[in-house]
Amino acid sequence: MRDQIVEKKVTVSQKYKKRSTFISIWRQLRKNKGALIGLAMLVLIIAIALASPYIFDYDTQVIANNIKGRMQAPSADHWFGTDDMGRDIFARVCYGARYSLAVGVVAVLFALVFGVTWGAAAGYIGGPFEDITMRICDIFSSIPSVLMAIAVVSALGKSTFNLMIAVGITSTAPFVRVARAAVLTIRGEEYIESARAIGVPEWRIVATHIMPNSVSQIIVQATLRVGSAIISAAQLSFLGLGVPAPAPEWGSMLSAGRSYIRDYNYMTLYPGLAIMVTVLSLNLIGDGLRDALDPKLKR
Repeated sequence: MRDQIVEKKVTVSQKYKKRSTFISIWRQLRKNKGALIGLAMLVLIIAIALASPYIFDYDTQVIANNIKGRMQAPSADHWFGTDDMGRDIFARVCYGARYSLAVGVVAVLFALVFGVTWGAAAGYIGGPFEDITMRICDIFSSIPSVLMAIAVVSALGKSTFNLMIAVGITSTAPFVRVARAAVLTIRGEEYIESARAIGVPEWRIVATHIMPNSVSQIIVQATLRVGSAIISAAQLSFLGLGVPAPAPEWGSMLSAGRSYIRDYNYMTLYPGLAIMVTVLSLNLIGDGLRDALDPKLKR
């Protein structure tokens, strides 16, 4: 009975500790006006992406050709104008948020899981395994990310899923480095030695002691990498290796409008602004999280 009471108290204490940590981070984040602006922008973009199927008709407004209404300038009927196929650019930009955000988030999740696991193992095990890991990361870092992504997509084939894999592979090396560096700074602490001395399994030490204490660096890296992943996906789509047409991905919209950029610049203006605003919001949030999670920068 007494053990149950003690265990219950520990659970409640951990619960309130996590809550107080979250509140502390939120308070620090609120002091950063740039982070709040970025958060508001990102929430708006996500809301537009989620609501786009209920606002627009995908078949008639987004992908169906309407030759009679092609190349119309922005107006009350078509806020962003129409493209060379007569499709509403505003509807396509809103729908394109679904593709760009999905590719960016899934690719970073893939890189996060694989890279953090690999980097944590390399940092904790050390020795030849760590050396081989870092040399592989050096090789990956020496190859331009776009070139590597092109090679992966060319090998696997053009599809949205393969695009996610390609962008995820190019985003893995930074997570390996961050996870390894975090483990190296923590694995020599006294509480790690104590856990090892009482017989705690190595995998459990990494999962319950080392990784939770390095999660702040990983969260910041993941937030910033989503923006880079969206840009990489747009680059591949611009080159014709991304989301297959006629899906309204922002990079493919830029590619389709470049032939008309001189006379109909709105065809590239709005997809480009969508990419810029989305990446800017993620970078502002990432900078705010870095300041909020770093004890040295707390005020």
